[in-house]
Amino acid sequence: VNLILTDSVKRGASDIHIEPYELEMRVRFRVDGQLATVMTPPLRLKDAITSRLKIMAKLDIAEKRLPQDGRIMIKYKADGKKKELDFRVSTVPTLYGEKVVMRLLDKENLRLDMTKLGFEPESLKKFERNIMKPYGMVLVTGPTGSGKTNTLYSSVATLNTVDTNIMTAEDPVEFQLAGINQVQMKEQIGLNFAAALRAFLRQDPNIILVGEIRDFETAEIGVKAALTGHLVLSTLHTNDAPSTISRLMNMGIEPFLVATSVNLICAQRLVRRICGNCKEELEVPHQALIDAGYTTEEAKTTKIYHGKGCTTCNKRGYKGRTGLYEVMEINDELRELILVGASALELKKKAIEQGMITLRRSGLMKVALGQTTMEEVLRETVL
Repeated sequence: VNLILTDSVKRGASDIHIEPYELEMRVRFRVDGQLATVMTPPLRLKDAITSRLKIMAKLDIAEKRLPQDGRIMIKYKADGKKKELDFRVSTVPTLYGEKVVMRLLDKENLRLDMTKLGFEPESLKKFERNIMKPYGMVLVTGPTGSGKTNTLYSSVATLNTVDTNIMTAEDPVEFQLAGINQVQMKEQIGLNFAAALRAFLRQDPNIILVGEIRDFETAEIGVKAALTGHLVLSTLHTNDAPSTISRLMNMGIEPFLVATSVNLICAQRLVRRICGNCKEELEVPHQALIDAGYTTEEAKTTKIYHGKGCTTCNKRGYKGRTGLYEVMEINDELRELILVGASALELKKKAIEQGMITLRRSGLMKVALGQTTMEEVLRETVL
């Protein structure tokens, strides 16, 4: 078990999957967003490994029929430095025993510097300008595992000064940040995002971070907070920035409230970064570049790279990840469109006219800079 945990840190894994099957047991790590098998321990160790992890996570060992959640904190020494590791543990009963998934929450991997997340300079300016506003709503959107939490944490770290009161409602609290009042949700006793938000409004906050807007109630209180002089940061699951507006309206928020409360929406994805050690140029037909979204002019001059795989990147050709960002600042023209109930498509068209860089465009710019590959961008974005 110790080998599995320390090996996951060495390889830079974000998740560990321990899976029992009929004839074998397998351990997989998710590195840079991709799962790969790293070991197949003997089947006879199945129960021992699971029980050991459950004890470490303070779970009920006897309960094998129900899913359970816990946390493991480990202190260890690496390169003469003391390190603290934090794993979020989840068990689920499968046909052949319990499958354990652990999410590694490594503080050192948390990039709290906004300039290092992968924003284009223009998009970063817009984003920073809007989180510095005294009130309104800033929404970060994207699928699970697209780096939304990191972007939000970077934002509050930037805003975390002695003269501001920052309150966060999270499920779960992933990283502990000094100087910020973090509240862990507990659904079983009725402490959900909406209840926490209501309480926050009586706590004299300047900035409120809500882990996720899942329902009408949370959205309604969030909008109310944004309109009464608080800066509200939160996340949603939508495919791009403009469709976030439609999502809020579908939840039941009136268009005039959406138009007046939302300052900015940032959609994001994570793509793998080409390994700097084995990066080489790749021949790609012009037409393929044009099909991907480059103009004919750009296609003539753009150089495409990929990683051929080396020992540094475990023969994968990629090492680390970077973000793609679509930042839509809500200005007066967009507000008017929202008020008349314009569709996400119309909003998108208008925003692009005003210079919004779409997710695909952000990806193409990163490909042209040699930071990521065409496959990654085509996998994560649509035209």
